[in-house]
Amino acid sequence: MQLAHRELALRYRGSILGFIWLALMPVLLLSVYTFVFSTVFKARWTAADTGVGEFAVFLFAGLIVFNMFSETVMRAPGLMAENVTFIKKVVFPLEILPVVTLTVSLVGAAVSYGILLIFYVSFFGLPPWTIIILPVLLVPLCLLTLGFSWLLAALGVYLRDMRQFVPPILTTIMFLSPVFYPLSAVPEEVRFLVKLSPLTPILEQTRAVIFDGQLPDLNALMFFPALASVVAAVGLQVFQMTRRGFADVV
Repeated sequence: MQLAHRELALRYRGSILGFIWLALMPVLLLSVYTFVFSTVFKARWTAADTGVGEFAVFLFAGLIVFNMFSETVMRAPGLMAENVTFIKKVVFPLEILPVVTLTVSLVGAAVSYGILLIFYVSFFGLPPWTIIILPVLLVPLCLLTLGFSWLLAALGVYLRDMRQFVPPILTTIMFLSPVFYPLSAVPEEVRFLVKLSPLTPILEQTRAVIFDGQLPDLNALMFFPALASVVAAVGLQVFQMTRRGFADVV
């Protein structure tokens, strides 16, 4: 927690608004995306969705999940190079560095969910009781994020091109995941492409418990945690196998 606090303090050190940016940035990004998709492109989430506010809330729920994943994974390839001191001069559990980055992302996600709740109550009233299941759904997302982060952090030491490779991949995942649209809006013949995204299950289940009052689908509830656990285990194993050479490369 001390490292996560230090990371947050360094990120906003010297800025006038400081930690207010944690709440301000999501709102600004949400405003831009909502204007482009609902006002310019006239997009609607469902046939019953007749207002910009409804679209914004649905969109925001997806953006929180994606941003939590992407912020952590984006940092991963350069994480070891940013913390050379820990590699060369200190006996330090390097595998904790992606955990610190994820913790910082979770703080931002918690603030964003608070903002989402305010918007939700404004447009829909009190949320269904199933919203209390949301933290449980985020556990496998954290495992999945850590798995990719450990893997990319290790590869990024030896393959510096990973820093240029990861951003376009994340952009592809964003548009091939139901962030800006529901899965049901995707034509059946190409829906399998969206289902290949590792974020599709968590995005669909998140909106189901927040907006529809539905319990998570049992198949998805079993498959996604299993997938996330495998990715986390593989990522950590690769990291531990390659960490011995970090000091010689960085």
